[in-house]
Amino acid sequence: MKHIDLLLRAKALLPEMIGYRRQFHQHPELGMEEFETAAKVAEVLRSLGLEPRERVGGTGVVVTIPGRGPGKTIAIRADMDALPVAEENDKPYASKVPGKMHACGHDGHTAGLLGVAHLLSEMRDKFDGQVKLLFQPAEEGPGGAEPMIRDGAMKDPDVDAVIGLHLNTEIPTGQIGLVRGIVSAAPDGFMITIKGVGGHGAHPHRSVDAIAVAAQVVTALQTIPSREVDPVNPIVITVGTINGGFRGNVIAPSVTMTGTVRTLDPDLRATVEERMRRLVGGICQAMRAEYEMGYSYGYPSVVNDNDITNLVETAAAGILGDENVLRIPTPSMGGEDFAHFAQEAPGCFVRLGARNEAKGTVFPGHHPRYDFDEDAMAVGAAVMVQAALDFLAQ
Repeated sequence: MKHIDLLLRAKALLPEMIGYRRQFHQHPELGMEEFETAAKVAEVLRSLGLEPRERVGGTGVVVTIPGRGPGKTIAIRADMDALPVAEENDKPYASKVPGKMHACGHDGHTAGLLGVAHLLSEMRDKFDGQVKLLFQPAEEGPGGAEPMIRDGAMKDPDVDAVIGLHLNTEIPTGQIGLVRGIVSAAPDGFMITIKGVGGHGAHPHRSVDAIAVAAQVVTALQTIPSREVDPVNPIVITVGTINGGFRGNVIAPSVTMTGTVRTLDPDLRATVEERMRRLVGGICQAMRAEYEMGYSYGYPSVVNDNDITNLVETAAAGILGDENVLRIPTPSMGGEDFAHFAQEAPGCFVRLGARNEAKGTVFPGHHPRYDFDEDAMAVGAAVMVQAALDFLAQ
């Protein structure tokens, strides 16, 4: 089975994938809480005659699909977790859980990988080696790839290559996007608490206004990207939350802010925390305040291996036509813990088009009205299977 035949078979499986996806979408679960999702995944895999391993790295599921004889091993990964977002879509499969929704397409990733399981289960007499499917928890946080790796997800058998995808509502359905080299940023986080002295809003000279200090800090942090870093070396510093104060006539004694730092260059990444502490410390000293700062290092950047990217590119071009394989020249400043799998074995992470204006699937990830064109799942499944077969045939 090859190219167009494989896509036709994937499209024939689309009703099953849509059914899985809508069940997951109606019952979203946050990171490391994917108990029902994982149970459904394992149930489907067992119905295909496979033997899934459950509770891998927490709530992950791993299954190996053996071929007709010995050979190499390639892994395909999908994430399963939802987000703490209240859905605003009025659709029959909308989330039934208040305050939670699949706002980033992970329900489609999981359903699509179950489609891959269907396809490969039918084709076990057509390839040597094995394909390992990784159903991962907690991509949105706290991170499920590392726990799965520690729990042996990439071992027994050892994985020789790994591929994965992410639905993208900026790319039309029927196309995929590939980036060579660095694909995504390293997403780090910080929390800063400014400690002043509270008082009456009418007598600010008797207090140390934590809000005034915090305002200076927010502005000064932006001078790191604009005045301390080479403009051609991307960096983002975003303050996402600020909390402080009680009412309009009270000087706030403290303010807490949280945010994210995104970098592509590991050497630059290693310097940002010290630069932030220098700025925050200097401002607080000048304005008679104190501070506490916590800094956490998140996922590394996803880096696509050139050989595996060539493999996926060739497979996708054969299925979709070369004109539907987009060569994207720049990485994203988003983060992805697929990076950990790609550090264990040569990998490729694909952007799967899922935009369809006629269906209204135009909103970006993490938006309360996010949805994707479900036809994309068949495209993704076909490309992943073809890439896996081509790798094992090498």
